[in-house]
Amino acid sequence: MPTTVLPFEIPLGPLPLTGFGIAVFMGFAISQVISQRELMRRGHLSDAEAMPDLILAAVIGTLIGGKLYYSAVVTKDWSDLLSRAGFVFWGGFMGSVLLCWLFIKWKKLSFPRFADVSGVAIAAGYSVGRTGCWAVGDDYGRPWDGPLAVMFPQGAPPSTAFHMNRSFGVPIPEGVSPETVLAVHPTQLYETALGFVMFLILWRLRDHKHAEGWLFGVYCVLAGLERFFIEFFRAKDDRFFGPLTAAQVIGLTIMAIGVVLMVVRRQTGPGRPGIYAATAQA
Repeated sequence: MPTTVLPFEIPLGPLPLTGFGIAVFMGFAISQVISQRELMRRGHLSDAEAMPDLILAAVIGTLIGGKLYYSAVVTKDWSDLLSRAGFVFWGGFMGSVLLCWLFIKWKKLSFPRFADVSGVAIAAGYSVGRTGCWAVGDDYGRPWDGPLAVMFPQGAPPSTAFHMNRSFGVPIPEGVSPETVLAVHPTQLYETALGFVMFLILWRLRDHKHAEGWLFGVYCVLAGLERFFIEFFRAKDDRFFGPLTAAQVIGLTIMAIGVVLMVVRRQTGPGRPGIYAATAQA
């Protein structure tokens, strides 16, 4: 029997505190702790002090980028910029990287240095943040009747046959009422688990001997691969590139960028320092 999942929220007047909001907050908080402590461990104390401001830039970039992607690519309705729903990860990721890059350049800091620790932090934050999608019934998968199948009768949107057909192009099974709640893949939990695996891999590699920025390349490869895989289970209707979704094409692009970063930052040398400050190595 599939598990029924209802939205988690704490009523606080006109704007309830949702499970998604809590998870996103915790994701960014964990990202800040990991990146800040890793910079300190490497001996970059002044850079670690800039992390709170950088995290704020990441939050703003994520919100703007996620909403722009949702309105421009997913719904093609610019009025959705003002809605509470619709924060797409790839859009948020690109918006966050861009705004963080601008902030780092403005402060005259080292982008590769921050990028090298951010991969580990993003993977951890991603794992935690995806639980928020589970909490509100968003980003679930295709209809499925397996042992881990779940139903979202009050999801965003509900996993009814009608919404699955209208929003994602999933055919309504013969003899099934449009109002029937369908069981689906719990892709949010798949992504939570895969995000944690990415974090463990990156954490294991955090003492690498390559130039700063190499580890962010590894993150890009893992993140692109994770999203490419999970899209085969997601309920989606944006297959603009033959059998591939827009997220899969972006994932492959991010993977390619990651490979380039790993090659370019493989060796230390002039303009490509190692991850430890001179004081930390002494």
